[in-house]
Amino acid sequence: MVFEQIRTAIIEQHPQTKVSLVEQLHRLLQNEQATLISSDDIDPLAIPGRPKKPKLVHPSQVAKRKLTTELGRVALIHSICHIEFNAINLALDAAYRFQDMPRAYYLDWMRVALEESQHFTMLNDRLLSLGHQYGDFDAHNGLWEMALKTQHSTIERMALVPRVLEARGLDVTPGMMQRLKNVGDDETVRILEIILREEVGHVEIGTRWFRYSCEAANVDPDQTFIGLLQKYNVSTGKGTLHIDARQRAGFNEVELAALGVNN
Repeated sequence: MVFEQIRTAIIEQHPQTKVSLVEQLHRLLQNEQATLISSDDIDPLAIPGRPKKPKLVHPSQVAKRKLTTELGRVALIHSICHIEFNAINLALDAAYRFQDMPRAYYLDWMRVALEESQHFTMLNDRLLSLGHQYGDFDAHNGLWEMALKTQHSTIERMALVPRVLEARGLDVTPGMMQRLKNVGDDETVRILEIILREEVGHVEIGTRWFRYSCEAANVDPDQTFIGLLQKYNVSTGKGTLHIDARQRAGFNEVELAALGVNN
């Protein structure tokens, strides 16, 4: 069963094996003969598979380092690598958790899982080239915590994981790229350019299925999005929004205004 294979990929602990399982699942779903039969007993999956390291700490305990040092650059790359590893699990979970969606939904989220796994691999290879690897620095678990909070609703999951938490990457990545350019790390900038371009598509997928789910539930998507921002007390964090990237990812003027943009 496809859903059982997705579950196997989520609980897999070894990063490289998880990447291989994602590649196999992506190929499997390209075959129209692959059947998507929902399970009567969906595993709540409170904890996804992950290696023993990195050690997970509160976000305030993750060490801050200056990019003017090589260790600072490595720590930044590691933090992005950790986000991409989490994003693999989040995309897989979006496919596994909600088993009553159209086939196109699963094709979309397996594409996201595949691209997130490619992002993880590029960043881990970059760490290896600098004498480190994934797990060498502490990290936090905020993204998965939101997955658990929204496990009961595709509306809430699509609104708050891709369209809030992951969309923050659209805002902060250009600034990181500029800072890395300033210290001459052109190779990491090249990787981040690929990631930023593909993350716009990932957030757009979240937008599309959020609006699909709102229509199916006969609720207004704009007011629902604003209500969920208030319900979960989420914000875009510090800094300005990348308006062009968010618009390409499907955000409209009402939503941007709710996020603090005055046009």
